[in-house]
Amino acid sequence: MDAPHAAVDETFRAEIRAWLARGLTGEFAPLIGAGGPGREHELIDLRAAWERTLGAAGWIGIGWPVAAGGRGASLAQQVIFHEEYARAGAPGRLGHMGEQLLGPTLLAFGTAEQQKRFLPGILSGTELWCQGYSEPGAGSDLAGVRTRAERSGDGYVLNGQKVWTSLAHVADWCFVLARTDPGAERHHGLSYLLVPMRQTGVQVRPIVQITGTSEFNEVFFDDARTGSENLVGGEGAGWRVAMGTLGFERGVSTLGQQIGFERELNTVIDTARANGSLQDPDIHSRIVQAWIGLKVMRYTAVRTLASSADGVPGLEASISKLQWANWHRDLGELAIDVAGPEGLVAVGGAYELSDAQTLFLFSRSDTIYGGSNEVQRNIIAERLLGLPR
Repeated sequence: MDAPHAAVDETFRAEIRAWLARGLTGEFAPLIGAGGPGREHELIDLRAAWERTLGAAGWIGIGWPVAAGGRGASLAQQVIFHEEYARAGAPGRLGHMGEQLLGPTLLAFGTAEQQKRFLPGILSGTELWCQGYSEPGAGSDLAGVRTRAERSGDGYVLNGQKVWTSLAHVADWCFVLARTDPGAERHHGLSYLLVPMRQTGVQVRPIVQITGTSEFNEVFFDDARTGSENLVGGEGAGWRVAMGTLGFERGVSTLGQQIGFERELNTVIDTARANGSLQDPDIHSRIVQAWIGLKVMRYTAVRTLASSADGVPGLEASISKLQWANWHRDLGELAIDVAGPEGLVAVGGAYELSDAQTLFLFSRSDTIYGGSNEVQRNIIAERLLGLPR
């Protein structure tokens, strides 16, 4: 990166850092450190107001083209935004699914009418989204989707069930992968539909996790409806569009995620120093390996993002998913081992957990959601390395 670009980027960094310092005060001060994986139940209404504040200030969709309502920020500036957002302890984003997944998907695969209808609500923080992919019989293997969408008049009628649907209980819309051709198998005959959540044909049931919280949900579609104008990419093109969405999911926001990981690692190190476990050779070695792994993740993510010339991340994103999921799971195990016997006892009440305990329990899911380890390895082996099935 040459000096002129570096100067512009540092000016941008100062701008977002100053805005966050001002914004996370007063009514929004309680949001510092709130939300995020394992803590999505926290301060929902206040975080929804924060989304609208971000939107009003133009901090949503900063990497989107100016013509689409974004800032047209460079990749470096997008990375800077997510890093500074995480460093400030800003809250977990309720609008993540819309901004980081659906918005880029519509820019890549949607019609001009779909972009005009849905992008403004995402940019303003006034419409929230969830992802309708996994099913009880088709978790990471999305080709096994059974939810049906049948043509009816000027739209589709949906019947089926989705599971592990994050924030479905607060979402206004869901992007759903459904089978529109019942005679087709596997990844054929699937379509990508945008479905309103607030209708009588949609029922949301929370799933209580081992953390004691309920950010995941089951979603039941019972003759739910959506218009034909909400079909993205054409009928039968759902697999291609859905894979595009998964690529965006592993995009630039992962750099901000890694800042959160760094903060968690630093907390583990501080605990190890305080209780003397840092002197244990095994603990010391695992902490060093965790630090190295975090650096490798960053370099891999930056390289993957830089290689996405067409804006749609490639299959290399599976490598990043495999890296951070295993790293974060191992960090959770390390956190409990550093805590020692105290890590096995609830902090208080019937089931009040420490941060280390929440990290350990929730990170068990990291290697499953968003594509399990087994599926990611298959993708890498078959599609990147050309190995047989």
